[in-house]
Amino acid sequence: MAKDNDIYTSPLVERNASRRMAELFSPRKKFGTWRRLWLELATAQKKLGLDIKQSQLKQMARKLDDIDFKKAAKFEKEFRHDVMAHVYTFGAAAPKAGPIIHLGATSCYVGDNADLIIIREALELIAGKVATVVNLLGKFAKKHRELPTLGFTHYQPAQLTTVGKRATLWCYEFAMDLQEIEHRLETLLFRGAKGTTGTQASFLALFEGKHSKVKQLDKAVAAAFGFKKTCAVTGQTYQRKIDTLVVNALASVAQSAHKLCNDVRLLANLKEMEEPFEKSQIGSSAMAYKRNPMRCERTTALSRFVLSLASSPAMTASEQWLERTLDDSANRRIVIPEAFLAVDGILEILINVTGGLVVYPKVIAARVAAELPFMATENILMAAVKAGGNRQELHERIRLHSHAAAVQVKRFGKPNDLIARLSSDMAFAKVNFEKVLNPRAYIGRAPQQVDEFIRDVVTPIRKKYRKDLTRKVELNV
Repeated sequence: MAKDNDIYTSPLVERNASRRMAELFSPRKKFGTWRRLWLELATAQKKLGLDIKQSQLKQMARKLDDIDFKKAAKFEKEFRHDVMAHVYTFGAAAPKAGPIIHLGATSCYVGDNADLIIIREALELIAGKVATVVNLLGKFAKKHRELPTLGFTHYQPAQLTTVGKRATLWCYEFAMDLQEIEHRLETLLFRGAKGTTGTQASFLALFEGKHSKVKQLDKAVAAAFGFKKTCAVTGQTYQRKIDTLVVNALASVAQSAHKLCNDVRLLANLKEMEEPFEKSQIGSSAMAYKRNPMRCERTTALSRFVLSLASSPAMTASEQWLERTLDDSANRRIVIPEAFLAVDGILEILINVTGGLVVYPKVIAARVAAELPFMATENILMAAVKAGGNRQELHERIRLHSHAAAVQVKRFGKPNDLIARLSSDMAFAKVNFEKVLNPRAYIGRAPQQVDEFIRDVVTPIRKKYRKDLTRKVELNV
């Protein structure tokens, strides 16, 4: 993508988002969609009886993508109105159609409807990428379904789980995000042809008071762009609450991404797992040995940005006075594209990360071995009781040995010798310590839960989005 090194350019485009997402929010896509909206409006008006010539429609159709951006900029500087600038620019390109372009419409006919068309395409792109992350995490979970690992609550050692089961926790959140995105797509409404304050008065005048034709026009334009329903009522704009709902869905993806990447960063510090690290990659300019989790760090940074954006559409929606006020415009031009661009960048990184996560089983096993003796004390107690011991007496002996072992670990930095202490105590002579200390005895139904999760949650997503799952990503930096 061409750069001008003398002016600021958005890192979301230059470093993060895919070209496809950047194209969706480009001037060419926006104003090309405006022209298509004008063409479909005129086409429907002709079918409903207005005096519009086929030659006018043909000329409009030929010039949909022939946009003179310099001319439009000149008109906008003169008129201080972007829609009228493009009405005139389109009229100059298709002079036969000039008199009927934008007939009966308000600026929000093209502005709002184009935004909804682009939002829909952007949500579809996001949905496919979220499904790809679900697929990759599902593969990772299946591969490591039985690998015991130390669980953590409060970031303190807790009952064992498996690496695969932990991955299902990450995966499930993205599956929930996908469900929300799908709901937004299924319920996304078209503004339609509603007129200046939403009363459709201008169209009613064009059709000489025939309400049925006005309603047909509204439905026809929506159908031309694949929308089954239009907003039941509007003011000048579609309800800005729709933007809130959309950006909230994107923020939900950011939440899931932040959680996953923070976990990977924590595990990287423990040397149990890490993100992909390329052969020539440099972790630190000063510390050559470092393998910083920069991709996950970048993801959490972008995620925080998206989370911060989520409040803005809510404030904008609450600030809309009566039928409309223009203090939404400048805000929406920034928030909606940047929320999509940032989440797209997040997902590009996540596809790379989740497709190349590295696990170190021996490090995991060593940490399990260091903590398992404490966790196994209840099973050791039960085994000793079954062998004929007194539960209360055995409990006290385990307590004393546990505290003594903890002193060796915490005060002197020595290995956990609890099992050596217990196995040399005659009260536990009949306990099969090898059996009791098998980590697989402490993972519960984790492997089965992984299988069930993949069957019930991941597999349906794979079937629905099978065309998206071969997606390749090339990180910009």
